[in-house]
Amino acid sequence: MKRLSEAESLDGLPVPSKQFHVEGPVSPGGLSGLRMNEQLQNFRLPEKQHQALIKIAGFAIGMVFVAVHAGEIVGYITFHRPDEYARWYRHPRVLELGGIEVARSWRRCGVGTDMLRAAFSLEVFEQWIVITTEYFRHWDVKGNNMTVWQYRELLTKLFGRVGFVERATSDPDIIEHPANVLMARCGSRVSWDDMMLFEQLLMEKVRWKR
Repeated sequence: MKRLSEAESLDGLPVPSKQFHVEGPVSPGGLSGLRMNEQLQNFRLPEKQHQALIKIAGFAIGMVFVAVHAGEIVGYITFHRPDEYARWYRHPRVLELGGIEVARSWRRCGVGTDMLRAAFSLEVFEQWIVITTEYFRHWDVKGNNMTVWQYRELLTKLFGRVGFVERATSDPDIIEHPANVLMARCGSRVSWDDMMLFEQLLMEKVRWKR
């Protein structure tokens, strides 16, 4: 269990002693028995996000890790196969880190780092190339009192702690804005052929439709 005697919230005010623990991969039933912190609404309303987590946990290839305090989810990370319309779906060994979110009052408490380290301590991830596609439009720059560039640096450092590196790509969704970034972590048991296929997909020529 992570213990913090004192932390500073994003409002600049001290927050009381906090404790949380990381669980995962969590089953759909396990997630159903937890409440969702009301501040977890960056992607959708908390109840909708709760249902999305339960759905992902039920995928054949889907994993959810959560940070929990007193029966309440205060942060989460999801992993699943890429969307079937994305180029990455054509690679059989690519897994996408689909979302990571921490409740605003729990930020700067090490929640995100602890969830990532717990996830990537599992051997299963050594069999996958895990990607994260970060788009500036999803970032809570206002809530964190940061510019998009500061937030981008925060993310690259966070993911870098567990082995992700920035990768150049021709993916139109990434190159549409210079702040967007694709990062990837290649597991130690990924074959050479799978790594080469990933390299090809990174810079695949875009076929524009008229």
